[in-house]
Amino acid sequence: MPQFLLSVIHPYRAAEVPSELPPEMAEVFAAVEAFNERLRTDGHWVFAGGLTPIDDARVARTADGSVTDGPYAETEEHLGGFWVVECREDEVEKVALRAAEACRNDIEIRPFQGE
Repeated sequence: MPQFLLSVIHPYRAAEVPSELPPEMAEVFAAVEAFNERLRTDGHWVFAGGLTPIDDARVARTADGSVTDGPYAETEEHLGGFWVVECREDEVEKVALRAAEACRNDIEIRPFQGE
């Protein structure tokens, strides 16, 4: 069955997660965990992960072999997390829409290359 990367697109420079979650953030975390559980139940779960804030990014550069601080490109959107799911092509959009609803962010859908 094909695998897809569902990328969470953050439209802002997300701050670190505080030790005590504000109510709205706690709701999102609960909704994402419920979505994760549904992925497992439905047999779509492969792997998922959230990323630290964009300010933690580093870039390994081929031109001079250096590693620099900061994201590759200055942009108003960045990758905030992801899921790797396994499902049929005709199911992935429905799964991605549930992901977008749970995390309250846009989701990019990209298939993995075939073998």
